[in-house]
Amino acid sequence: MTIIEAFIEKHPVATYFALAFVTSWGGILILVGPGGIPATPEQTETLLPFVVVAMLVGPSVAGILLTGFVHGRAGLRELLSRLLGWRVGARWYAVALLTAPLLATAVLLALSLTSSMFLPGILTSDEKATLLLVGVAGGLAAGLFEELGWTGFAVPGLRPRYGVLATGLIVGVLWGAWHFLVNVWGSGSSTGAFSLLLFMPQFLFYVGVLPAYRVLMVWVYDRTGSLPVAMLMHASLTASLPMILMPPATGVPLLTSYLVLAVALWVVVATVAVANGGQLSSRQPLRRRVV
Repeated sequence: MTIIEAFIEKHPVATYFALAFVTSWGGILILVGPGGIPATPEQTETLLPFVVVAMLVGPSVAGILLTGFVHGRAGLRELLSRLLGWRVGARWYAVALLTAPLLATAVLLALSLTSSMFLPGILTSDEKATLLLVGVAGGLAAGLFEELGWTGFAVPGLRPRYGVLATGLIVGVLWGAWHFLVNVWGSGSSTGAFSLLLFMPQFLFYVGVLPAYRVLMVWVYDRTGSLPVAMLMHASLTASLPMILMPPATGVPLLTSYLVLAVALWVVVATVAVANGGQLSSRQPLRRRVV
């Protein structure tokens, strides 16, 4: 066994994150070129579909490759069985599909009492059908490809050593950090100069909203063992923000909305923990092989 193989066997989750980052970021850098960060709005609009594809390749490919490398064909069969695990209670589908849009809508409507710039985008858009279609399609693509890795490999690899909260924070923080390069790339002004006003709202979304939401995702997965449910929960967030519900607010107002949403999500996490006797982890381990 080579040194690299031995390292992967000993540190499979760390290897997964490294491979996901290298694959996604490497693909983005190849697409935009060495001088293409940050991009002008015109460059962003042109290259965005290709950049999104490059991003999605990282978590999915890393998860499948490492599952096969570390656990062989048996591991791939087990991943497939979790991918086909649709049969869970309807309440878990409700939690997965409704948590993000309901909470985001509540936050935006409350803030809209102070300014109409916080109104959810679907309420003010003249192309509601198109917005819904693009949001749902984008959300499903993100949920399917990303969760093959985040929940398909990383979460089961961490849960034997860490509780739901710690696992959610580890994956959530790295999930947010994984967006960093594309966030910088998309934060260019009309001249291509870096814009802090464009960067900070999305940065707060990645470091504030995503870790809290990931804790809830791990909690749901801990009780269902269903990859489809995790994928739908991810899809629901992506479709909601920054797509279907995205308000016209920019800069500081948008930053404010993300800050309030992050606080609201952590309140939900705390409420769930209190309702479950002060803990998030399931008392009954899932009937699945841990990777």
